[in-house]
Amino acid sequence: MGTLKHISWRLLNMLPVLLIVSVLTFLIGRLTPGDPIQGQYARTLSPEQIEALRQAYGLDLPLWQQYLKWLVDLFTAGGGQSIVQNAPVFGILWPNFLNTLVLAAAAVVVCAVAGIAIGVIAGVNHRGALDRFSMLIVQVGSNLSVYWFGLILIWVFALQLKWLPVSGMQSRNGGGFSDLLLHLVLPAISAALISMLVLARFTRVGIVQEAHSDYVRTFASQGAGRWRLYGKHIGRNILPPVVNIIGLEIGTLITGVIFVESVFNWPGIGTQLLNAVNGKDYPLIQGGVVLIALCYLVVNLVTDVAVDALNPRLRRL
Repeated sequence: MGTLKHISWRLLNMLPVLLIVSVLTFLIGRLTPGDPIQGQYARTLSPEQIEALRQAYGLDLPLWQQYLKWLVDLFTAGGGQSIVQNAPVFGILWPNFLNTLVLAAAAVVVCAVAGIAIGVIAGVNHRGALDRFSMLIVQVGSNLSVYWFGLILIWVFALQLKWLPVSGMQSRNGGGFSDLLLHLVLPAISAALISMLVLARFTRVGIVQEAHSDYVRTFASQGAGRWRLYGKHIGRNILPPVVNIIGLEIGTLITGVIFVESVFNWPGIGTQLLNAVNGKDYPLIQGGVVLIALCYLVVNLVTDVAVDALNPRLRRL
């Protein structure tokens, strides 16, 4: 009952956040210079036709009326009509958003597996050679740009070694699930880089702190083996905060994925949003930002519930 109440409360809290995101996105788009109709059709339509189009999209209305019209379209008209592509916004964004989710999910897997593995190796071998080497990797990698790192991966593994595809989501002649996995490797690693290193550092610190706690010393004095201590006691205690960090880093991953899509020509929502920004396609930009914000809030909710489930001391009554 307490968990359901907590979930309901979090769902209600999502509404004002989404409202603030929608207002800020709307205002930033409208306050930037330039007119999307004028820029798109200045060479092909007459001034009268351009003005008629502006009226059709409601761009001649006061800002508050434009905002209310967009909110109504968000729930009743598929997010409104794209100015550049002349199609429902969510009809354009949804297929690309699913592609972005595929890449983001692969990046989360890479982040969790590699980040925890590096952190565990460093923490278990605290102050040893493996610890120093792992932290050197973390230190160097933390200063790399996701965009630049993606280009390096393409140059090494796609162009020089020819092990993996250069770009895209699948080969021209298809290839099924295995072909998709091959295309996922490089962009997923690139998108996961920063979050993976943050998780590795956090996992290492958690293991080192737990290893020097009183209860671990007590179990060790009673003859508990090294792997039992790390696997059963330390691992169980650091799991909730590690899951929490993974959830928090998914926001960074989604941002990284949007940039990585342009490097690897991945047909995701990031590509659509970049094109929409260039064309000042207000409805498409607003719909995409709200969709990403909603995804981020849902992930945070799921993470919060998972952390509560893993740590009974944090469960809400």
